[in-house]
Amino acid sequence: MNITELLTFGVKNNVSDLHISAGVQPMVRINGEMNRVDMPPLDHTQVRDMIYDVMDDRQRKEYEKYHECDFSFAIPGIARFRVNVYVQNRGAAAVLRTIPSKVLTLEQLNAPAIFKKFAMTIRGVVTITGATGAGKSTTLSGLGTELTSN
Repeated sequence: MNITELLTFGVKNNVSDLHISAGVQPMVRINGEMNRVDMPPLDHTQVRDMIYDVMDDRQRKEYEKYHECDFSFAIPGIARFRVNVYVQNRGAAAVLRTIPSKVLTLEQLNAPAIFKKFAMTIRGVVTITGATGAGKSTTLSGLGTELTSN
């Protein structure tokens, strides 16, 4: 199975993150819980080749030089993904997070009514904080949609 097949499967099954790491089975995060993918563990070369399939030359050079690289890419018609590639003690590894392709409105996000007021604030600073996967980027996208529609 290649990286595109894994990610396409993930999007269709509401996977938020795909973790691939040399020496272990791929893992997926669904609703905050990690689950193993039913396939054999991947070796360093398999993980590296999967990662290289979605990297451009500049990203490959950065990874080879620093043993780490952050980038994003898209599978047309499926989704965009944010990627962190790194080397750990068993070899190559990566975490690929699905980025929603459709920006939801604040109403669709069921955001509190005060969020609309934040979007219309003329002065001041609004800080959006939270743990990884808590919805900061999604909330900011919704706020941006509110700003541009009013």
